[in-house]
Amino acid sequence: MTKISHATNRAASLELMKDFSLEMTGKDIPALIEARPLIPLGTRINVTFLGNEDLDMRVAAAKAVRELGFVPVPHISARRLKSRQQLEEFLGRLQEVDATGHVFVIGGDPTRPEGPYPDSLAVINSGILQQFGVREVGIAGYPEGHPDISTDTLWRALEEKSAALEEHGFDPLIVTQFAFDSAPVAEWVDAVRARGIKAPIRIGTPGPAGVKRLLGFARRFGIGANAMIVKKYGFSLTNLMGVAGPDNFVNDLAAVLAEHAAGPGLGGQIGLHFYTFGGLAETAGWVRRFNPGEE
Repeated sequence: MTKISHATNRAASLELMKDFSLEMTGKDIPALIEARPLIPLGTRINVTFLGNEDLDMRVAAAKAVRELGFVPVPHISARRLKSRQQLEEFLGRLQEVDATGHVFVIGGDPTRPEGPYPDSLAVINSGILQQFGVREVGIAGYPEGHPDISTDTLWRALEEKSAALEEHGFDPLIVTQFAFDSAPVAEWVDAVRARGIKAPIRIGTPGPAGVKRLLGFARRFGIGANAMIVKKYGFSLTNLMGVAGPDNFVNDLAAVLAEHAAGPGLGGQIGLHFYTFGGLAETAGWVRRFNPGEE
């Protein structure tokens, strides 16, 4: 069990923690059942679209989320879709289990598209989402950049996707990649708002996990993890056998957001999205310990 450290500005931290969301894979149904008592009813739970999972697994996970009292947010990986028919089949199956109200559309890992959708914008503009009752569409944000995509390209894509969501009448949501350092996240949110993008933002936050596991994901996604940053986050590169929780990151980010809340920069709807790395119960338990109202 990770130790919880409390911030001086508890009000700001608790405000940021309201209405958090979680992430799971198609394999995590047993873990979700185990974590159910710890997760507030109505919590959004994103269901990933991994290459080693099939349609039945993704739909079963979304169905389990709904049946357990939570809000499913299925991912749609544009470059993994082999055809328009596959997208329609996926959405049709999701609609059957009442899981199409909220989706998250991302480009996906493949360098080359496996079908007609080169990026998430192509899925948004396809006209298919509306046919299956999609109301809210989440898109990705990258506060610390992307190892394979230039910063200019990332900003252009965010602006184009935001404009397309507005044009098509979807409720927008931005969910960011996870980070260890609150400073670049705050600067990025400021830049988002300066571009006139007013969509709610959920800041990607690592759930409590082993240090070695966290660093492995950081390297995979190009997240900054030098010695100074990880010490600020709350662990040391010399102790890879330890476990780290996100309380320092959450407290630091909350303090920055509180300082800017009255100005034009960091204002707007901002919350947290927890990447659980397979530890749904551990993450939900950490949230409950962090928030005295849940104890």
